[in-house]
Amino acid sequence: MTEVVLLAAALLVVGLVAAFLLRRRFLLSGLGAVTMWLRPSGSTRWSVGVGWYGGDTLLWYRALSLSVRPQERLCRSELRVDSRRGAGRGDLALPDDVVVLSCQTAAGPRELAMDPSCVTGFLSWVESAPPVR
Repeated sequence: MTEVVLLAAALLVVGLVAAFLLRRRFLLSGLGAVTMWLRPSGSTRWSVGVGWYGGDTLLWYRALSLSVRPQERLCRSELRVDSRRGAGRGDLALPDDVVVLSCQTAAGPRELAMDPSCVTGFLSWVESAPPVR
């Protein structure tokens, strides 16, 4: 009996790991998908995830989740990048070489961090938004 329970538990763990890896692979396979850290205003915690930007929306999916829905949805016409900086002493969860963008959104201030190679494409996408009427 205990062998059956252990086998079922092992199969469950393998299934969850496979689902997690397949989800991550799917998220990173799309055009405009980048690894991106997000920190809401007033929070000290960075969350790593995958950002998909395209069309008029930035969709941000938490990396350590099995959810198929984005945790953040930022409209390009309501997104404004105020400043950029390197990772500082207070950003211990971030790699040293990322660029941190301070942004204003309809939901309030957010900070986004990404690799320097992704920043130019992201800023081009933000700046190419159609004018707000």
